[in-house]
Amino acid sequence: MHNDTTDTDGATTDDHSFALCLTHDVDRPYKSWPQALYYALTDPSPSHLLSMVPGQNPYWQFETIMSIEKSLGVRSAFYFLNEPDLFLEKSLVAWARSENWIQQFGRYDITDPEIVSIISTLDAEGWEIGLHGSYQSYRDQYRLAYEKAVLESILSDTILGGRQHYLNLDRSQTWRYHAEMGLRYDASLGSSTDYGFTNGYGVKRPFNDEFVVFPLTVMEVALPDPETNTDDARSVCERLLKEAHENGAVMTVLWHLRYFNEREFPGYTDLYRFIIERARELNAWIGPPGELYPHLVNQSSGVRKEEASGNKEITENKMMSDTA
Repeated sequence: MHNDTTDTDGATTDDHSFALCLTHDVDRPYKSWPQALYYALTDPSPSHLLSMVPGQNPYWQFETIMSIEKSLGVRSAFYFLNEPDLFLEKSLVAWARSENWIQQFGRYDITDPEIVSIISTLDAEGWEIGLHGSYQSYRDQYRLAYEKAVLESILSDTILGGRQHYLNLDRSQTWRYHAEMGLRYDASLGSSTDYGFTNGYGVKRPFNDEFVVFPLTVMEVALPDPETNTDDARSVCERLLKEAHENGAVMTVLWHLRYFNEREFPGYTDLYRFIIERARELNAWIGPPGELYPHLVNQSSGVRKEEASGNKEITENKMMSDTA
């Protein structure tokens, strides 16, 4: 694979052997009827239709995640999506494209009071709020900037980074958009079907400056089903954690909200808890990318100062030798 980035040492903080970054993409906090029907056709379990009973909201799992992470003494990042409304913000031509209907189903309004309230609660209690760039925004700088502005107006603060929806990425061009509009990091580089450190053990610096890329190590959907293959799923996670430990890596995991719905996705909550608990046993730093980011920047600045100092010393010694 073409490497258009500069690798940075994965070492993180003085007291930890590696870093585990926890992230959640807020794609569909509300389950729609099309989603329920789709899952009902692909899974014989009646839970997908039963979950649509009035008053039920099976994909709203913010409180579940907060409770788990509070009990483990950690925090994570929540990336919020602001997908354009197909009916109000797109042309009639766009209605003919199936992918636009897929994005419309389950779409939520980020300015809805319930969403605004949970963003405020998460922020107040120490979770990172980030941008989940909409489906086409990876190649639309103006749309990205608009989504960032809306989220920051809700938050009443600036955001550091986020991840593109569906991991859509035009490599350096998307990252250039991010950097130019003030984001400090992106976490879109990765796969929804594979797991591992295929993009290196550290963060990447596509512009050799303070903008960094956190490669995605594993998304929950890429793992063996923890309900039917519990041992295999844990074995994969154990192997990844040990590899991170041995290489001083920055390991980033993504767990979508719906996978904390134990009725429809049994085993995934326990697996998430296992990853955190095992990482702690291996002396990992654990938290959201935005919290780790300053450590990486300070560390890099220190290295650059040492290199500059070393180059100056070499130059001075050479000058003394030349004049001797």
